[in-house]
Amino acid sequence: MSRYWSDIVSRLTPYTPGEQPALVHPVKLNANENPYPPSPRVADAIRDELGATGDALRRYPDSSARALREAVAAHHGIRVEQVFAGNGSDEVLALVFQALLKHDYPILFPDITYSFYPTYARLYDVAYRTVALDEAFALHLDDYRSPNGGVLFPNPNAPTGQPLPLAAIERFVAANTESVVVIDEAYVDFGAESAVRLIDRYPHLLVVQTASKARSLAGMRIGFAFGDPALIDALNRVKDSFNSYPLDRLAQVAARAAYEDDAWFRDTCAKVMATRTRLAAELTALGFDVVPSAANFVFARHRTQDAAVLAANLKEQEIFVRHFNVPRIDQHLRISIGTDAECDVLLGALREMLEDE
Repeated sequence: MSRYWSDIVSRLTPYTPGEQPALVHPVKLNANENPYPPSPRVADAIRDELGATGDALRRYPDSSARALREAVAAHHGIRVEQVFAGNGSDEVLALVFQALLKHDYPILFPDITYSFYPTYARLYDVAYRTVALDEAFALHLDDYRSPNGGVLFPNPNAPTGQPLPLAAIERFVAANTESVVVIDEAYVDFGAESAVRLIDRYPHLLVVQTASKARSLAGMRIGFAFGDPALIDALNRVKDSFNSYPLDRLAQVAARAAYEDDAWFRDTCAKVMATRTRLAAELTALGFDVVPSAANFVFARHRTQDAAVLAANLKEQEIFVRHFNVPRIDQHLRISIGTDAECDVLLGALREMLEDE
């Protein structure tokens, strides 16, 4: 069937997500999903929206997601005009590439980062150049001080988990005024500083977040961008030229309920961070070098054992972690933070493997 493809299709290398095993009770630590459920208010909100008959589903949702955007704006202390809502932060990022990042100069992003960035760049024909992290996987914004069509980086970075201080980010944004700076904050709630508070000062700053991680709504696909109303207008122009209704009715009420239950959100993040600290310490004791993380995962390399072999052996025991077979990080495993019980299963399996060597 390839003779019917558009020319670009043969040049694409699609993004590969974490494996979704069709098992009853896997220990699934490979997709950075939250190990805890969303706020109970989420299920209540969905039931209320459905009603007894589900009659609401015959009508289109609010294309602007106004009520949701108002709730999220209130949470961040910003104006609703500074909030864009989309079908997961991946879709939001896709719209960003189309609306804000296609210029004469190449865009810049790290060489080790979220692998959807080069995928989108190729799909939308956006020239790009990667900037190397240092040997400890740290990102240095001074390395991005060159002419560019935009700068994009996660904070914390993925898959390494390392954060940047907000002061360093602001210094860079203040200096890089000729193009948009896009900060992907998918994991920011697990210990990093958000740049949302800077958007009033810098009209070229766009911050992207998701409800998938800290608010446990990966199954609902809800993402946001925060920035100057002119940037938000650009995203809306592209969105409304592609799909005027990206967020369904249930996703909108679910996310609104999640944002309104701040206590549940904070408690969930605290539990994940506590488990992350314990897991990092236990892995270190087992001979791993663990990169300092402010995300809901750790990035670790064993000093003597091959990462691909470890990942394969864990998979045989229905324990799933992420291995990236790419240069510089092919000896690292990215391990999502599960419940304490799930992490104990992982640690027990690793102890047995390493004792057998």
